[in-house]
Amino acid sequence: MTAAGDLQNLLSALLIWTWFKSCLSEEAENTTAYYDNETVSSDFYDDMPVLCVKQSNRNFQRWFIPIFYSIICLLGLAGNLLVILTVFYFKRLRNMTDVYLLNLSFADLLFALSLPFWAANSLSQWVLGLALCKAMHAIYKISFYSSMFLLSFISIDRYFAISKAVSAHRYRSQAVLFSKVSSAVIWVMALVFSIPEIVYTNINNGSCSPFSSNTDTLRVSLQASQIVLAFLLPLLVMSVCYSSIIRTLCQARSFERNKAIKVILAVVVVFLASQVPYNVVLFLTTVVTGNGGTINCDYDNNLLYATDVTQCVAFLRCCLNPFVYAFIGVKFRHDLLKLLKDNGCMSQEMFYRCTFRRRSSAGLDTETTTTISPKLLITSPKDT
Repeated sequence: MTAAGDLQNLLSALLIWTWFKSCLSEEAENTTAYYDNETVSSDFYDDMPVLCVKQSNRNFQRWFIPIFYSIICLLGLAGNLLVILTVFYFKRLRNMTDVYLLNLSFADLLFALSLPFWAANSLSQWVLGLALCKAMHAIYKISFYSSMFLLSFISIDRYFAISKAVSAHRYRSQAVLFSKVSSAVIWVMALVFSIPEIVYTNINNGSCSPFSSNTDTLRVSLQASQIVLAFLLPLLVMSVCYSSIIRTLCQARSFERNKAIKVILAVVVVFLASQVPYNVVLFLTTVVTGNGGTINCDYDNNLLYATDVTQCVAFLRCCLNPFVYAFIGVKFRHDLLKLLKDNGCMSQEMFYRCTFRRRSSAGLDTETTTTISPKLLITSPKDT
């Protein structure tokens, strides 16, 4: 019985081992068949998504953005402070453009003051708290929208002052009041349009940003709204107004005409050169975000480089506006020189030397940019 029991136990163990081995063999065959059907091997790993490395762009941002933001900030502070001091020192709020220029200088000044914080944000993690993060973004966005709207209103004012000089002359007494009210409305509109981004601004991955990783739909909506409100709308208004102004000036028989046309062209060229590249890149970025991103890492990195460069070019407007819209006017330049002389920044001899060279161009004594004497337009017959 013992020998028979041992033999039975041995046969049972062999049967169990045979069954277990056959199961292992079948599992291995199924596994091989599964991977063969899915074309694994090297092709499987080739199809796996590859992480897009953006370290080179971060290194570029660490030196490019602080340098250019600092330059723009210093130039913007200097130019806009000179405009503000000149306006208040000589009490130059005598027409609509003076009021709009003062508000434009305040908007650009606030914009320039926010740039050092953005430069610090690109260098390291944001450590100043959520409240200051939202405040910085609010100042940046409100000043951005208000400056774009003010540029549109300046072009509208120049349109009525030149193309509609006769009718505009009748309402000259109410013009300053209207400009003050419209400026207040512009600031309110800028605040309203900035509210969505201010609300969603947060500290994401150590950086102060208006967008988080799960708000692609919101990001597309806000960027599309910015393109329409802060670029296409001002571009449309400026195109209509300045094209009409140029047609009017071409019909005027005055030696001021060529200078005024050059000023208008300078205004348009500066706006287009600074705003078009950035908004084109912003549009492409919005399209990529709306499509759920891109698998082309090179294209994604190139968009980041283009955004950094074109954004800095667009930000140059805050330091160019004082020269294009204010200092190009002869009277404004004269007031600026007198301000420098009265405060000891310029000698009496230098002041008379600079002003003497401009006395020969007294006929071009414009209040502000693109302004031409309404009398010349009223009395000058149109070419037929």
